[in-house]
Amino acid sequence: MNGATPTPRSHRPRRLPTAGVLRLGRTSDIWFKPATSAVIASAIPNVILLCLGRLDLAMYTMAGSLCATYAHNRPYAGRARTLIGVVLGMVGGLAVALVVASLTGSVMVLITVGALLAALQKLLCDATRIGPPAHVIFAFISSAALFAPQTLGQVPGHIALALASAALAYLVSMAPGLVRPQGPERRAVRGALRAAARYAGLPAGDPQAGPARANAAAAIQTGWQNLMVSGRRTEDRRALERLLIRAEVALSAPTPADPALLSGWAARLRGTGPVPRPAGPVDDTELLGIETELAAAAPSLWQRLRPGGVLFPVAVRTFLGCALAGYASFGLGVGRPYWAIVTAAAVSQANVTQSWRRSIQRVVGNLIGVLVFAAVVPLTHTGATALVLVALAFNFGAEALMPRNYWLGSICVTPMALLVVEFAGRRPVGELLTDRVLDTLVGAVVGVLVGMAVVTRRPGHQLRTALAGARTAQRQARSALAAPARGTLEADGRRLAFALIELRQARDIAAGEWWQSPLPEQEVLDVERDGHRTLAETVRAQGLVQGLEAGGTATGTGGSAAA
Repeated sequence: MNGATPTPRSHRPRRLPTAGVLRLGRTSDIWFKPATSAVIASAIPNVILLCLGRLDLAMYTMAGSLCATYAHNRPYAGRARTLIGVVLGMVGGLAVALVVASLTGSVMVLITVGALLAALQKLLCDATRIGPPAHVIFAFISSAALFAPQTLGQVPGHIALALASAALAYLVSMAPGLVRPQGPERRAVRGALRAAARYAGLPAGDPQAGPARANAAAAIQTGWQNLMVSGRRTEDRRALERLLIRAEVALSAPTPADPALLSGWAARLRGTGPVPRPAGPVDDTELLGIETELAAAAPSLWQRLRPGGVLFPVAVRTFLGCALAGYASFGLGVGRPYWAIVTAAAVSQANVTQSWRRSIQRVVGNLIGVLVFAAVVPLTHTGATALVLVALAFNFGAEALMPRNYWLGSICVTPMALLVVEFAGRRPVGELLTDRVLDTLVGAVVGVLVGMAVVTRRPGHQLRTALAGARTAQRQARSALAAPARGTLEADGRRLAFALIELRQARDIAAGEWWQSPLPEQEVLDVERDGHRTLAETVRAQGLVQGLEAGGTATGTGGSAAA
């Protein structure tokens, strides 16, 4: 479809879903890695502070320890750079909060600064695509620090504690690379193979084929992004690249043998065994071209940060939601309404539908978490050792359960955060619970209402831009098919694949906005259908399918047939 189909300009609200909001999903393959890393990174400084009798300083060491929850899905070369950015962002936000807290006691000023920090943290985390737990941990640390009693002379020492704990968290997060240096890359490629196998195994006309193909395409793109930042191109990395190309072929032109073949390769990527070597006409020229195309397709950081971009309205929603939630909670009698700020920040998502779902999950998880805290308080009041051990248990539970559903992880996050308050000294349990419940309800309600009130058309505009880009990429691929040249056909085919992924992502974000003109859903479906047909033709024109059939299926490192 070359021309744009006119769409009505009227705007109407969309229904906000409730079905499936609390449904538990599958856990992550590496759920234990961030959970274990967070516990180890927190336990060491907490035990030291316990021995010194200074658990009141635990909030500052926790700021550094929580850096260990990030970047576990990234290759170690890329993880090192990401963690440095996380440490700088975490300690920088903490420093600003502590300095402001030492200079003013005005709750209104503190709330405003907390909202500004939360909005900036949201914008930077979205722009850098840092991944879970994203901006929420940053907002929790900076908002809590704003309401901690502080003098200017204490700030350097507290920052030093955070930096020392962050250095420990960095070492803990990087340590598994000594044992399995290619673990993240192998997991990413395994996920792409499994997703492609699921799609290839669906019968023709299955209604799940569209979502399955989109999931597989995104998984393949994630695999390429992981390999791009994995350092030098070893033989094993070349083999992983060939596996991803084989997944791309199965996505564009699936064969009956693909589900079993791809699943078998995925299974063999577990552990540290040899990387499977798929047969077929794949050379290093093509593999190097993939990196060029990925680099060209990726938007720059400034493009994602600029005020005219699609992320900026979400940052505005975050600021207004956090500020208004803090003001409202303070007006209702909460003396230190930092949890209202954190709740509003957590509710602020890519679109209103996601914010609505997150608000329900947050409220349910926090309310149950408050009851759990009330149940364990008698145990934690038996001594400081019990307090530290229970907090560490909740820290592990939060990271382990969060991938299943946000509300489930929140059941552990809430008592853990309340126990951190207890580190600095006991407060009346009834006051703690009342403030937390009130902050949660106010933050969730205000966050959703602000998301509805701050209407943005940018996701719709972004979708139409992605539609135009996909059409252009398809025309270029068609031109390359008319006069095929190996390098041009490969580049244009991959550019089209990236454009279709971007189109699907833009559609998903735009579809979740609450108030907007009707989306060009049929155009998106037509462009996706035609684009995938074109991709299949480019694969066949390159001779990849025929070459794979003629060359067999796969070989191992010793040349034997793959199981």
